[in-house]
Amino acid sequence: MSDITSNKALLPSGLRDLLPPEAEAEAVCVATLMGVFSAHGYRRVKPPLIEFEETLFAGAGGAVSDQSFRLMDPDSHRMMAVRPDITPQIARIATTRLAEAARPLRLCYAGECVRVSPGSLSADRQVSQAGIELIGVDTPSADAELILVAREALAAAGLTRVSFDLTMPSLVPVLLGQAGREEGSLKPLLHALDRKDAAEVKKQADRIVGPAIADILGDLLLSAGPADGALAALQRAALPDEAQALAERLAATVGEIQASAPDLRLTVDPVEFRGFRYHTGICMTVYAPGGGAPGVGQELGGGGRYMCQGEAGPESASGLTLYPEAILMAVASKHRPVRVYVPVGANADRAAALRRQGFVTVAALDGVAGAHASDHFVAARQQGCVHVLADSALVAVPDALGS
Repeated sequence: MSDITSNKALLPSGLRDLLPPEAEAEAVCVATLMGVFSAHGYRRVKPPLIEFEETLFAGAGGAVSDQSFRLMDPDSHRMMAVRPDITPQIARIATTRLAEAARPLRLCYAGECVRVSPGSLSADRQVSQAGIELIGVDTPSADAELILVAREALAAAGLTRVSFDLTMPSLVPVLLGQAGREEGSLKPLLHALDRKDAAEVKKQADRIVGPAIADILGDLLLSAGPADGALAALQRAALPDEAQALAERLAATVGEIQASAPDLRLTVDPVEFRGFRYHTGICMTVYAPGGGAPGVGQELGGGGRYMCQGEAGPESASGLTLYPEAILMAVASKHRPVRVYVPVGANADRAAALRRQGFVTVAALDGVAGAHASDHFVAARQQGCVHVLADSALVAVPDALGS
């Protein structure tokens, strides 16, 4: 028997079992996020994990088709695909089953996605998502609402110090489109912009699109940072009319956010376009301080504006997806409930009161070591408990026996 078949714990690359206490923590995190979404009027939907290819990859879903596993449906003999992202499914629901629902339409969701290749956040190919979609309205206040609701949800999950980075992925294509170059000839410049290499951007832009656009790109590249400074740089730039309209929309959205949350940290990167595969308007990424690239922080989620393609025509929508596993990493142990070992004969009313306060109680069982005797610290440690209920008091489990 091979090593692969003999090792029953071995899983495919990028897939893993979520064990205690992480599994419980993730469930609590998702419930917390969804509770905030619901409180703001977002109604929950639950699309299937697998769909037919032609429906899953219609519209915005086509941008993520290369990340989906395929399989043949033995019933219909049609090809099906496992979702790599939930947002395209929400777009399908909004334009089919909920096509007649009043707009703006607020929907929320939580579920698992499976991808052919891991994303930038981790090596996992199965990821948990929880998010909101605001469909049928295209205004700065709608974009701002997503950010404000996500901020509240993250605070409820234990993260109060977060920042949102805003961008307009269509800005660079609009600027480059002014030069009338073939897409293939732009690759060296796009690569330089992707790497944020100012010197190489200047060199390639001068050669490919001319000095006028090169100067604008250089100015925008250097302007990335706190929102007020970045927007001032955008205002000073000699942007073409179409690009100017995008900059004004970005400024209006920032204004809406700052009016409601003046203390929220906002940054703007005018030339960022990486990862926004089907988005058509303002996009956002949310970070927690620390845990990520230097000066950036740990990415907790993202989203932006896109188009839903329905039978009645295109419909504007915007969404924001959060990643519970990333949130838990940022929160560290805050979501892990305190576990209390309850020996046989301990005060049952006190144990019930502890559960109402958010503690987890683990009851000892007759016939199991540590149920009655003085070695209940051993049993408590084995059960992952940090306290023992002695009479009506909590006694801390020593880090090391005999300490």
